[in-house]
Amino acid sequence: MGSWNEILIEVNTKESSFDQVRRKYLKELSDYTKRNVVAYYSGWLQPKPHSIYSINDDDKNGFMACFKDLDRSLGLDLILHSPGGNTAATESLIVYLRGMFGENIRTIIPQISMSGGAMLACTGKEVFMGSHSNLGPIDPQFKGMPARELLKEFERAKKEVSADTNLANVWMPILSQYDPTLLQMAAHTLRWSEEICKSTLESGMFVGDAEAKEKSKKIAHFLLSDGHHAHDRHIDREELRAHGMKIVNLEDDQDLQDKVLSVHHAYMITFGPTNAVKIIENHKGLALVRNSSQLQQIMPQPITPANISKVQTSKLPNLTKIGFVQRLKLAVQLIFAKGN
Repeated sequence: MGSWNEILIEVNTKESSFDQVRRKYLKELSDYTKRNVVAYYSGWLQPKPHSIYSINDDDKNGFMACFKDLDRSLGLDLILHSPGGNTAATESLIVYLRGMFGENIRTIIPQISMSGGAMLACTGKEVFMGSHSNLGPIDPQFKGMPARELLKEFERAKKEVSADTNLANVWMPILSQYDPTLLQMAAHTLRWSEEICKSTLESGMFVGDAEAKEKSKKIAHFLLSDGHHAHDRHIDREELRAHGMKIVNLEDDQDLQDKVLSVHHAYMITFGPTNAVKIIENHKGLALVRNSSQLQQIMPQPITPANISKVQTSKLPNLTKIGFVQRLKLAVQLIFAKGN
């Protein structure tokens, strides 16, 4: 394995060094496994201003470029390092991966893959993880707030106000901050995330297994569970294995682990001093590299009342703000209407 310092020295002594070194180690990994290798890396751990690190629909362009001319009969080893992102984009990528490689996909987690990144990890017929590797819960977030916590807070408000109407004065300022459709969308997206995870596991990790539905449902429910306490909880391989996921220890093949970690170090070193914020790259040197200045040009436009009906239900509407008194009325109506 090339250690962090060894690879850093190598990067600093080569022309066009970042690209050359990454691609060298990707090719070495592919030569060792005799499989196609694609790395999907986000630089969110080394944040830069005005950058998009999350999974989005633009990522498919990178995968399309990387899959061109590959011998798909060799299968795919997908290396993941992602904070997660848009639910619809994640689902679309999973469908695309299945369409290209079927169930012949292995996912490799050198360090961490969270939320939608964990759902992408579920495309693997097995997931390779080290003692240092983690996945994260798949519960969706709205404006930085967990969907499940929004629903729990609302249920608590309904219960408390039903028991003592005077508490409406306490809850109204809180509930008035909710967009009218927020709770419905939160519930919908929770179910959606679980369904995506379940179907992904059924069509890959447990394909052909007589108990595929039960096993997939158990894992999806665990990954979505509120028992994790926080969206950014790091779930290790032993806990994942205990809930039924097919996990392969990277340490079982020391040569494989050395090559995977060499790839990982090369990507993390690239994100440090460069403008790169996301890289999708294959072992043949084909890549889509996004940097902070490029990503400013593809940031989504604000959603307005004129186009709100055309927006997918997986996206949270940014409705025009209404008056406080009207919000107050809506909050009270929601509490008692929900109970009917």
